[in-house]
Amino acid sequence: MQHQTIAVLDYGSQYSQLICRRVREANVFAELISWDRAAEKLPEIENLAGIILSGGPNSVYDEGAPTLPEIVLAGDVPVLGICYGLQLLAHYGGGHVVPSHEREYGAAEIHLLAASPLFAGLPADQRVWMSHGDRVDRLPDGFVSIARSDNSPLAAVAAEDRRRYGIQFHPEVVHTTHGRQLLRNFVRDICGCIGDWTAGNVILESVERIRQTVGPDGHVICGLSGGVDSAVAATLIHKAIGDRLTCIFVDHGLLRQGEAEQVVETFEKHQGMRLIAVDAKEDFLSDLAGVTDPEKKRKRIGTRFVRVFEVEAARLALEWGIDNPAFLAQGTLYPDVIESASNDDTRNARTIKTHHNVGGLPADMTFRLIEPLRMLFKDEVRTIGAELGLPEEIVWRHPFPGPGLAIRLLGEVTWERLEVLRKADSIFLEELRAADLYRQTSQVFCVLLPVQSVGVMGDGRTYENPIALRAVTTDDFMTADWARLPYDLLAKVSNRIVNEVDGVNRVVYDISSKPPATIEWE
Repeated sequence: MQHQTIAVLDYGSQYSQLICRRVREANVFAELISWDRAAEKLPEIENLAGIILSGGPNSVYDEGAPTLPEIVLAGDVPVLGICYGLQLLAHYGGGHVVPSHEREYGAAEIHLLAASPLFAGLPADQRVWMSHGDRVDRLPDGFVSIARSDNSPLAAVAAEDRRRYGIQFHPEVVHTTHGRQLLRNFVRDICGCIGDWTAGNVILESVERIRQTVGPDGHVICGLSGGVDSAVAATLIHKAIGDRLTCIFVDHGLLRQGEAEQVVETFEKHQGMRLIAVDAKEDFLSDLAGVTDPEKKRKRIGTRFVRVFEVEAARLALEWGIDNPAFLAQGTLYPDVIESASNDDTRNARTIKTHHNVGGLPADMTFRLIEPLRMLFKDEVRTIGAELGLPEEIVWRHPFPGPGLAIRLLGEVTWERLEVLRKADSIFLEELRAADLYRQTSQVFCVLLPVQSVGVMGDGRTYENPIALRAVTTDDFMTADWARLPYDLLAKVSNRIVNEVDGVNRVVYDISSKPPATIEWE
């Protein structure tokens, strides 16, 4: 099925894929395309319904700044420029862009000046999120201002007869109170999309695509972690090829307390898929011995995962009487991809950290990857998981990174330090569930810091490790806020950790948002 498609041209904004996600919330398919590949990629989209130009960090006057491809202005589909995208529409349409007297960053109020289908059903005054230095001070011919702010008289503009629009603010972020409705107005009403991109259709199309990729005789092994991402990926593949899928759960020694047993029990009980559990603790810990750099940790873990899969694949091939299985399935999500900035579609992004399952894979890997969730966000995956009938304890399980506790244990990874972290983490999660706050948070964990601090215990001096507690709330994991957990809960967790975990004499709470911090510490 060829869906109506909104092309989002990526100009380097950290929120580019979030625009795609908001469009999908209106049940319209969105595809992210690097701005400098637009001339190549746009003609390939059979049912192009509209184009959105993302924001970006540049000024249109910067040397080497991203430009507006001619194909955008030459086409007849609706166009919406966001922030830098608005400035491009003005600059290349014959208008004028100037540096603003005051940089406008953060919350602002806009006031609507004229009726427009872009703002249909929205209040005349509304709060938006601004992030810009330059601004448009003269519009191209045919454009009029349809909204202003105190610092931007041209906060939203339109050429209604050509269905071209520009806004200085970011409708994709939650801080813009009516941003989702604005984007829905654009894709459903202005672009005329019928909204047929649903979880049910995603499942049907993913299953068919997997069948075509694997073929009638191919076999797939799937790296299973126990989280919702790999569980949904495995379920989709199982629907497509049945028993030609074998799931492999690798116990790398970097798991939380009791997690290995829990994962095996859950999948054997609920999923009906073949699951092989591999104990590879010694290999992973040997690879990590003496390593303190986070990127080296991730890459060594990614490489070891593949080596384990290769050994199991060779053994399974003998069992099946075939050559090595050609396909390795992973539950990779888009936040993994964009933070690793590993492929052409995200090359405008900056590498933040290399995910073990993206940039951490070895160059000599012989598998072909199957990643049915690669362009989806966590909440979209959960919706698909629920549609597939996965149990609630899988669908709503907090994310746990593939590198496990290795990236929550800052400094060198040793078994002794892992045991300290495991015990502290278990206490935090136990108390969170007891307070009925597990579903109200998105990701919760402990971090063991590579420093020591002075304390007093039993009337004696101690010089031991601090534990940092981390709890965040988020929908998409591209941005996140720290969870406002009750003080009494934090006090109870701190008291239990200090009293029950040897080697810890201090507990701190991380109150950093993402950005500027990431959710994980490494």
